[in-house]
Amino acid sequence: MDLKVFITTSESICSECGEELGRHAWITLVEGKGALCLTCADLDHLTFLPSGNAALTRRAGKYSTLSAVILQWSRARKRYERQGLLVEEPALQRAEQECLADEEIRARRREREAERRVELDQEYVMRFAARVRELFPNCPAGREQVIAEHACQKYSGRVGRSAGAKNLVRKEGSVEKRVAKCRMKLIKC
Repeated sequence: MDLKVFITTSESICSECGEELGRHAWITLVEGKGALCLTCADLDHLTFLPSGNAALTRRAGKYSTLSAVILQWSRARKRYERQGLLVEEPALQRAEQECLADEEIRARRREREAERRVELDQEYVMRFAARVRELFPNCPAGREQVIAEHACQKYSGRVGRSAGAKNLVRKEGSVEKRVAKCRMKLIKC
C-alpha cells in the first residue's frame, strides 16, 4: 500500500510538533494522530517527482524502498488528483539513468504506435463510410466518404466517435441530417 501525502487547501497544524503549516502544506494523515508534517512523518528525506513522465515515475517507484503519492483535492472534479511521487534520491537517479539509456527505443515505439493509430483511424472511417453507403444507397457517389470524415473527426463530439456509431443504424438522426444537408448544399461537401 502506497503512503499518501495530501496538499492541504486550508490552514493546518501538525498534530505532533504543533508547527503551523499554513495553506498548501504537505501533510500525511495518521490514524489516531491526525495530520503530520513530512518531518514528523519521517518523509522529509524523499524527493518530489512531478507526474508527467510515466516511464520515469514507474521506474523510480520500483527502485525506491519508500515512496508516497502526492494528492491534491480538485474542487472542479470533486476528487483527489495525483500530483506526483515522493521517492528516494538514489532511486530517482537510477531511474533517470535508465530512461536516458532507452530514450531512443521508447521514441521509436511512440512513432510506430502513432502510425498504427492513424491506420486504425483510416480503417474506421472507411468502415463508417461503407455503413453509410449501406444505409443510404441513393446517396451521391463519393458523398459517403465526406460524411464519414466529417462525422468521425477526433475530439469533435460528433456521432462518428460515439459508442452509438459502432452500431450505426438507420434511425440515427445525425447521419440522416448530414445527408440532407449535403443534398441541400447548405454546407460544402
